[in-house]
Amino acid sequence: MTDVLRHGRASLAFSFFAQGVAFALLVTRIPAIQDRYGVSDALLPAFLAAVPILAGVGSVATERLVRRIPPSRLLRWSQPVVLLALLGVGAGERMVELGVALAAFGLAVGALDASMNMLGVSLQRSYGRSIMLSFHAVYSLGGIVGASLAWVGAHWDLALFVSYLPVVVVLLPAVLVGSRWYVDGGRGGDVVAEGAGGSGPVAFKMLLPLCLVMTFAYIGDSTVSNWSAKYLQDVLGSSEQLATVPYNVYMVTTLLGRAIGDFGVRRFGAVAVVRMGALVAAVGFAVVAGAPGAWVGMLGFTLLGLGLCVLVPQTFAAAGRLAAEKYGPGGSDAAIARLNVFNYVGFLIGSPLVGALGDAWSYRGAMLVPMVLVLVTLVYARSFATQPDRYGDGHERPRTADVGRGSNGL
Repeated sequence: MTDVLRHGRASLAFSFFAQGVAFALLVTRIPAIQDRYGVSDALLPAFLAAVPILAGVGSVATERLVRRIPPSRLLRWSQPVVLLALLGVGAGERMVELGVALAAFGLAVGALDASMNMLGVSLQRSYGRSIMLSFHAVYSLGGIVGASLAWVGAHWDLALFVSYLPVVVVLLPAVLVGSRWYVDGGRGGDVVAEGAGGSGPVAFKMLLPLCLVMTFAYIGDSTVSNWSAKYLQDVLGSSEQLATVPYNVYMVTTLLGRAIGDFGVRRFGAVAVVRMGALVAAVGFAVVAGAPGAWVGMLGFTLLGLGLCVLVPQTFAAAGRLAAEKYGPGGSDAAIARLNVFNYVGFLIGSPLVGALGDAWSYRGAMLVPMVLVLVTLVYARSFATQPDRYGDGHERPRTADVGRGSNGL
């Protein structure tokens, strides 16, 4: 059983890595995509908004599909679709082909994100200790690798298809082979009965605090990804080259924070880690808003990476734990799929919100809004508490029923 879990964890970590690479290759080459297809500045926001909207649709569909299909099977087939859709973005010539490729990417990425986090939460339950942050750390590493590969493609003026093809050729067979070792914790490879094992739909009221936390975290994340360069250059007076640094620093500190985050959860508990993350992120936004110059602004973005990085993985873990306690493992999967929708809600709200406030008021003032929203997380921090177990020490224990079998029958 230990080997099954170990192999399942490694294969799922690689899936997170591959998704980080693919998503970074898409979003960091948006200017090249716009030039290739002749997408106007007025039409570009519609294309960009369509991806998270369709991803939300894919996540909602996943909530229903996991009642009959194991998450491992959904992940096994949605990840190749994401990679092939990425290749399609680079291979097309007409705008309609771009629309079809982005639609396929969005729908598949919704199912992919949901099923990856379902398997991550079930594995954490089987391990009996925090490992969820490690998966998201590997995702951050994939994002850094993908952004670096995108830089190489832009630097050498490579066509999108030429940039994307080697990545897809390497990752596609690797994820298909790795999918043999996915572990459906608590259910083996069996199909889930209708209604999450007969328990009925997961109550939205139970998930509402976590849905808000997820939304606020992604509002903060999208603020950094969409506005850090513009803020440093236009508000803090940095050079164009220096303005590209904050997001890279943010990604690196996100990776570092997630790499050590599981240790913090095991040592101090999820509630303490979430509270500390929210406070550090709020301080980061405050430093950015009040920064007298570019270097202080970069310090603020560094703090944002360290603070925001723990919120999303712990929110998925808390939702899965709460739903599993009430509805069983099937309820955990449904809860994660529903919560995942608010990932895209936050992403859609964050960038337009800061932009509108910046134009109407000031960009310094606009940075205070995500700061306040992140601080609201403190109100809901108790939602992340684990339930004391029968051993009386507050630590979760793996249960034989939760270990499951590999999706290939192990």
